[in-house]
Amino acid sequence: MRDIHYLDRLEQAEALLKPHRVDVLRQLAEPRSCAEVAAALGQTPQRVHYHVKKLVEAGLVAQVSDRRVRAVTEAVYQATARSYWLSPALVGRIGGRRERDELNLGHLLDLVEQVQVDIAALDRARPELPSLGVAGEIRVPPENREAFLADLRTTLQDLFTRHGGAEGDPFALVVACYPKENPR
Repeated sequence: MRDIHYLDRLEQAEALLKPHRVDVLRQLAEPRSCAEVAAALGQTPQRVHYHVKKLVEAGLVAQVSDRRVRAVTEAVYQATARSYWLSPALVGRIGGRRERDELNLGHLLDLVEQVQVDIAALDRARPELPSLGVAGEIRVPPENREAFLADLRTTLQDLFTRHGGAEGDPFALVVACYPKENPR
């Protein structure tokens, strides 16, 4: 079972975004048969099997084994991941895009989507996945905003220049700076 399954196909989203299927998927965090899931959810095995079949077709659930129960062979299923990310590209963009520049919030959304794609593609079986996540809040008076953004750009350009050689392991660096709603 993977940590994250990145959903980038419409069929996957359609299969997942049904309330009964989400309940079934949660039950399949551990290997279970349709009869076991049905009992836990108070549904019929036939109804659960229908939803499991749709989840299998979408690649969100897999048959992991089968077992004999009396005279019947019963399939055992499990979710393919612990969590699922829905690609923003599936929703689509509404309206035209203003010019693409690094100060545009649309550009920030594109970067966030690329980070999701990159993280979902990482091989979690590797012994180490060196990464760093830093978050914080900076308060900048409106009259200093332009200088702050210029300093941030200069600092990052210096970092890229010092460590941007052609040799070594590639790392992606995304820095997001966006306004927060004022809670007052």
